[in-house]
Amino acid sequence: MEQALPLDAVAFFKEVRDLYKETDRKFQETDRKLQDLAVKIEKVNSSIGDLGNRLGEFVEEMVRPAAVKLFQERGIDVHQVSRDVHVKRDGDEVEIDLLVVNDGELVVVECKSNLSIDDVNEHIERVSKVKKMFPHYRDMKVMGAVASMVMQENVGLYAYKKGFSVLCQSGDTMEIRNDDKFKARVW
Repeated sequence: MEQALPLDAVAFFKEVRDLYKETDRKFQETDRKLQDLAVKIEKVNSSIGDLGNRLGEFVEEMVRPAAVKLFQERGIDVHQVSRDVHVKRDGDEVEIDLLVVNDGELVVVECKSNLSIDDVNEHIERVSKVKKMFPHYRDMKVMGAVASMVMQENVGLYAYKKGFSVLCQSGDTMEIRNDDKFKARVW
């Protein structure tokens, strides 16, 4: 024969059940709020990424007209400047911010709002792929350059030592920071 629970026990289990339902409801509400927050964070991240891209485009547009003058002053007779050059070949891919070209030389320019040593290292890899990725340039002298609105002195020196022309904002113009002793690395 089943024994009936005392009234206190029934009330206790009813209270536990009600607390469980309330806790479950709060968990579901918190979960919805976290999902909403995740969506908002994703939108903010996307906006920040878009802003970074726009800033990069601004640097490219600032460097592009200056590149002709600056490289001509350094003895590179520029015939063409191409922006946002993308190529895929043999399972590899390369993206070049600015490609400065004449009949025998080309300069691959990486533009950043704030250049880092990692950016310089990535650019070394990028420049080393140019002749493979652009076979029509295989007989040309390939050189590299980095350009930035903001550049830490150690980063500029690092890029210089790696053989890159170093372009940086100076007031409302761009300038090449390399001295007369500079020898560009040729790939």
